Amino acid sequence: MLFGVGLHEILWLAVGIVVAGVITGLLAGMFGIGGGAVIVPVLYEVFSLLNVPDAVRMQLCVGTSIAIIVPTTIRSYLAHRANGLIVPGVIRLWAVPAVLGVACGAAIAAFAPPVVFKIAFIVIATFIAVKFLFAGDRWNIGAELPGSVPMTFYGFGIGLAGSLMGISGGSLSNIVLTLYGKPIHNAVATSAGLGVPITIAGTIGYILAGLPQHALLPPLSLGFVSLIGVAVMAPVSSFTAPYGARLAHRLSRRVLEIAFSIFLLLMALRFLVSLF
Repeated sequence: MLFGVGLHEILWLAVGIVVAGVITGLLAGMFGIGGGAVIVPVLYEVFSLLNVPDAVRMQLCVGTSIAIIVPTTIRSYLAHRANGLIVPGVIRLWAVPAVLGVACGAAIAAFAPPVVFKIAFIVIATFIAVKFLFAGDRWNIGAELPGSVPMTFYGFGIGLAGSLMGISGGSLSNIVLTLYGKPIHNAVATSAGLGVPITIAGTIGYILAGLPQHALLPPLSLGFVSLIGVAVMAPVSSFTAPYGARLAHRLSRRVLEIAFSIFLLLMALRFLVSLF
């Protein structure tokens, strides 16, 4: 028995994590995201069954998700870069402010209640999904990306929101880039690159933020990062990410947008239900 859960249940949970890892890798490659929107709900159920206290459960899910998707974002970025679709200069402009936003998100994780992370997930994911599903090209701010000051604010916001949601920020940078007329395939490729510094900084931040809570966390946790979760899911998702990237380049823009929207709405609904 482990935390009141039998071996049979643990095995099924491990199978669920492996399956989620496969889906996570495919999503990372297809949409330029780390797959955290899949990982966080799965880990939430896992940690619930293992009786992880409510006070730290959501933070543990978010921190572990960010750590898991580090290798996934790296492999996804490399796969997309090979196709030459990265928007020039964007990653350079966004990297530093995005990391600062991640640092603020990690600091919030040390003090904020779990509901903050759930609400952030629901609101942002729903907004992005509605944009891609219904607005199409009608929600356009301009044909060219803005100057360095607005881009700095965008980068900070992407890092902060991504840190609170347990994602690489890919879904958020996708919507910003498409608002300025960038094709979805280029947005996906660029978002994958931005996810690399965001996930690395986020992992470090959540480890540090969770160290004072070690008494409430399950065994083999490093701050708000579950080493067991990382060890099981990260290799699987990293392995499947390049296959998702190949699939993305074979699909039409509209198919990608619809699939991306449905995926986000389902995950937002899951956390909306958990609030009641």
